Amino acid sequence: MEGSLSVMKHLFDGLKIIDCASFIAAPAAATILSDFGAEVIKIEPPTGDAYRQTGPAPGQPATEHNFPWIMDSRNKRSIAVDLATADGEEILRRLSADADVFITNYPMRVREKLGFDFATLERLNPRLIYASFSGYGDKGAEAEKPGFDTTAWWARSGMMDAVRAAGAPPARSTGGMGDHPTSLAVLSGILMALYRREKTGQGAEVTSSLIASGIWANAFLVQAALCGAEFSPPKPRELASNALATFYQCRDGLWLILSIHNEERLWPELVACLERPDLADDPRFRTKPDRLAHARALIDELDAAFSTRDRADWRARLNARGILFEIVAPVTDVPNDPQALQNDILVPFADSDLKTVNSPIWISGEDKVAPRMAPDLGQHTDEVLREIGFGEADIARMRATKAVV
Repeated sequence: MEGSLSVMKHLFDGLKIIDCASFIAAPAAATILSDFGAEVIKIEPPTGDAYRQTGPAPGQPATEHNFPWIMDSRNKRSIAVDLATADGEEILRRLSADADVFITNYPMRVREKLGFDFATLERLNPRLIYASFSGYGDKGAEAEKPGFDTTAWWARSGMMDAVRAAGAPPARSTGGMGDHPTSLAVLSGILMALYRREKTGQGAEVTSSLIASGIWANAFLVQAALCGAEFSPPKPRELASNALATFYQCRDGLWLILSIHNEERLWPELVACLERPDLADDPRFRTKPDRLAHARALIDELDAAFSTRDRADWRARLNARGILFEIVAPVTDVPNDPQALQNDILVPFADSDLKTVNSPIWISGEDKVAPRMAPDLGQHTDEVLREIGFGEADIARMRATKAVV
């Protein structure tokens, strides 16, 4: 083992992943594995993964680039196969026979009909790690129900309701907001199953779902509900119960959020930073219980103070005094965030002038693959078919019958 590791350039060199999934959470787990050197073959239908059509679209940020596809399909090779044909079934069998990981989120009835359910592939390859992903889990009346992160992760988990003020309409999630965190759950299951295989030699089925990940993300509040807690509707900002843990608008219209928990030490620092010594002497705000009891009045005072300077000025002043806060950054600021750039959170593509979002995991002594642009539909079909033993005549025949494109 030590000898083989010594010649590996990347951690997962030689690991073969079949990405037979659509949209974000399940394919994104394969993307992370590819960042560390795994070979990922993406199986798409002849019409292409529907995720290719996600952007740019009405309501999405306007750009000439298909940014969702670029993000979640980097480093992969695409083959376009009609799995409902006999040739498609044989292609999938050959790919799965020596694969290490098979990732899918197809409905169970489709997997069974087309012969790539876990039981079938396990007989073909007992060492296979089969990652099965769904919207609502693999049991119960809603097991076959389609789910997206907006619905199964955000709305069903209680988070959509939890973040809105009383009487306000529910807030939508952003694209992929639940899918990308959920991909880490899929990845974790795959890695644990690979570790188990090292010990036992046996493959395994790994399952996860959007609803499970959403409830886990909202576990702080869900656990309170499980304990029978009584909940109060979230209050509007100006009625927040703690003035030192809420949002403030600066003179230039930009926002920041305070997150001051060690008030005994930081309240005097904040008063000095704001150049409002009168607040320290105000009997309404002398102690933490006083400040909580008069939160509305303190919010009004802090609103007035923060409105006197631009956010960049406040940012420098608050940082200088060690006061815990953060800017409420518009997403257009993130590409130039020095912390994101200096920590390789945003990295350049090897074959494009564009940058991409790095997977949020680093391992000492392990380099990641320089990301490559996402593939065109079926870009690697012929290449992969040759690798799994099909001759040129077979490939030509399959193209003629539209089994592959």
